[in-house]
Amino acid sequence: MSLSKREFLQVLSAATVAGMGLARYENADAATAEEGLYDLPPLGTGTGHVSLLHMTDCHAQLKPIHFREPSVNLGVGAMQGQLPHLVGEHLLKVAGVRPGTPLAAAYTYLDFEQAARRYGKVGGFAHLATLVKRLKASRPGALLLDGGDTWQGSATSLWTNAQDMVDACKLLGVDVMTGHWEFTYGMKRVKEIVEKDFAGKVDFIAQNIKTNDFGDPVFKPYVIKEINGVKVAIVGQAFPYTPIANPRYMVADWEFGIQDENMQKQVDEARAKGAQAVVVLSHNGMDVDLKMASRVRGIDAIFGGHTHDGVPVAIPVTNAGGKTLVTNAGSNGKFLGVMDLVVKDGKVADFRYRLLPIFSNMLKADPEMDALITKARAPYESKLAQTLAVTDGLLYRRGNFNGSWDQLLCDALMDVQGAEIAFSPGFRWGTSLLPGDAITRELMMDQVAITYPYATVTEMSGEMIKTILEDVADNLFNPDPYYQQGGDMVRIGGLQYTMTPDGKMGGRIGDMRVGGKAVEAGKTYKVAGWAPVAEEASKAGNKPVWELVETWLKSQPGGRVKPRTINTPKLTGMAGNPGIA
Repeated sequence: MSLSKREFLQVLSAATVAGMGLARYENADAATAEEGLYDLPPLGTGTGHVSLLHMTDCHAQLKPIHFREPSVNLGVGAMQGQLPHLVGEHLLKVAGVRPGTPLAAAYTYLDFEQAARRYGKVGGFAHLATLVKRLKASRPGALLLDGGDTWQGSATSLWTNAQDMVDACKLLGVDVMTGHWEFTYGMKRVKEIVEKDFAGKVDFIAQNIKTNDFGDPVFKPYVIKEINGVKVAIVGQAFPYTPIANPRYMVADWEFGIQDENMQKQVDEARAKGAQAVVVLSHNGMDVDLKMASRVRGIDAIFGGHTHDGVPVAIPVTNAGGKTLVTNAGSNGKFLGVMDLVVKDGKVADFRYRLLPIFSNMLKADPEMDALITKARAPYESKLAQTLAVTDGLLYRRGNFNGSWDQLLCDALMDVQGAEIAFSPGFRWGTSLLPGDAITRELMMDQVAITYPYATVTEMSGEMIKTILEDVADNLFNPDPYYQQGGDMVRIGGLQYTMTPDGKMGGRIGDMRVGGKAVEAGKTYKVAGWAPVAEEASKAGNKPVWELVETWLKSQPGGRVKPRTINTPKLTGMAGNPGIA
């Protein structure tokens, strides 16, 4: 794909146009706002015109929510100052979005509380369904791509063994899907859904999952769909580090990985079968996608997920075969990516990309989807709705380091279990709560609903604690994206430390202190944690983390949770980095 300077500038200014249109309708009623906000004519219709809709990382959020974008998304080395490692005003400047607009509220953390109250909640499958139907009606043959992390993240998805999300995705009209957290339901359940529920309806694809014994493909590597006379290949790229980031025993028979050589093979094979456009549906994480785009030829676009980056523009990456557009469509149901392609003479000649926010106040709920969600939730409504406490401060989770929700979990684990230190995983999903909001059981479960939820207490030496922090830091800030697993830093309670993100392996963590005293390498500390990947933890009588957190919430004086003091490391060498507020 050839992209001129003029075309690139058009990409960067696309959001500006959308932002101006949004501002005119921000106070309109739902019907008027829908007509104006989401009036996005295709580049054209008929032969040669292809439209692809992309959602990813919704984390089982069927209802509208609040979700705060990160104020820390650090890029180091060559990634410093580059998308997706821009936050706040730095991101708006590159995207051409004016501060104070609805798009600015959707894309950034800026004035989050005020913006959330002004524009309302985001996402919700009933509102998303309305937009998907609208766009598919104006774009005959358009496909809806689901990048994964769809079946996990809520109480109802956990309690129904993902069935609520499977049914919702089928009704939504998902055409093609890949995965990550889906695999934490276990191999048997995943295969059951793919082979029974999805049969003839949704193609589940992953070129990088093979059997351990003979190296056979577990899922189809790609599918070819004909859209308006154009053969379009969609290649699947599941999260390559699933057996490391999640319990190995849940996918014991399967081998994962990035597998560039096999990706090239699949792209070439699809081209040989007549594909005139080839796209990748990826759950790599954006930095990994950018590197893959530079190494594999023949991919027109990568629709990425995993790192939850709501990136308003498609980033062109040069490789030996031309250019590949890399996108990422955010998380938690907040966005729908829309890419229109024009294919001439067997190749992509033009494109347009938009990242549309799903403002639930500005999109009418689809009645059919609304009814399905209501039915799925009905058996659990009273349990979900129970108020455990009220928060006096903003609760959020998203960013390289602790958020206030993470801090609450760490504080609860330390208090209930009498630990000096707490570790909580660097998860990015989980709804945000505004000051004064009730913490219901549903909203608590949005932070902890996983299939290996056990809370633990471990005796660790100071030396071991440092080793763990160094390993996680290298995973996050390794200068080579292929050595990153796309997570964020482990969230920490009770322990203060300094970090040099662009330091060397083993030399990023320093000045560790507990209660103001320096951590001693040979001293033993009591460390609370949860979500252990070892199978033994599930058999050791450990309680699910939500039981401990619920106990703590109910014990708060007056039923109020005070604003959390967020424990973040003291960073060195990051002055002026546009990935931090």
